[in-house]
Amino acid sequence: MRWLGLDWDGDVVVQTARLPLYEAALGQLQLRELVYPCTCTRTDVAAAASAPHAGHEGPAYPGTCAHRSVADALQLRADARPFAWRFRVSESPPFTDQFAGEVRLDLAQLGGDFVVWKSAGTPAYQLAVVVDDAEMHITEVVRGDDLIPSTPRQLSLYQALGLTPPIFAHIPLVVGEDGRRLAKRHGDTRLAALRESGVKPESLLGLLAWSCGWVEKPEPVSAGELLPLFRLNAIPPRAFVLTASHLRGIGYHL
Repeated sequence: MRWLGLDWDGDVVVQTARLPLYEAALGQLQLRELVYPCTCTRTDVAAAASAPHAGHEGPAYPGTCAHRSVADALQLRADARPFAWRFRVSESPPFTDQFAGEVRLDLAQLGGDFVVWKSAGTPAYQLAVVVDDAEMHITEVVRGDDLIPSTPRQLSLYQALGLTPPIFAHIPLVVGEDGRRLAKRHGDTRLAALRESGVKPESLLGLLAWSCGWVEKPEPVSAGELLPLFRLNAIPPRAFVLTASHLRGIGYHL
């Protein structure tokens, strides 16, 4: 982040040092019977799926353990059976995304009751991010549109915990020439690899600013110079396809 010319306010937060906060949030959900202990593995859930599923969401949870109450965790511990805690999905709250507009998703079909606490004894992403953002008074969240399905889950947790949610803006991802999100199959496009190869941060920022529609061509620019140009509504609605030509243009060769 420093290499790119970005800074931040507050201290760096390490989640492993914040377990009491997450445990307190889980306790609130347990008191209201909004969660239940679940002994199902991923294999169990996949085997019980009645229909194919798409993307990274996986099959919807069939509710195998939904009959359990919080008190059932005592017997499971006595039997040495590992279990996670799942949140009971009811209504799927719609939300207005600052980039994508009105979003309505059916959580029951999308994934059903979701894990908020892992069997390993640590919080799952959905609970941890809600607790962190609320505790740090985050008011705006800008992230990739692959996380849109997470938003109604998180809004459900904000409501259950009596917390004020931030507003969300989900923007298109940077993808490879095959249309899939960047990964090892596209070569090493990590920021660390670009930096170590000698790519100038201003060159990378210029390429990204151009992909967002903030500048007319991919020329070097600093983060400070981009501040007055930031406009969500200028970002194209489609994913930005990163090509080998783009990378060569900033001095990086795969």
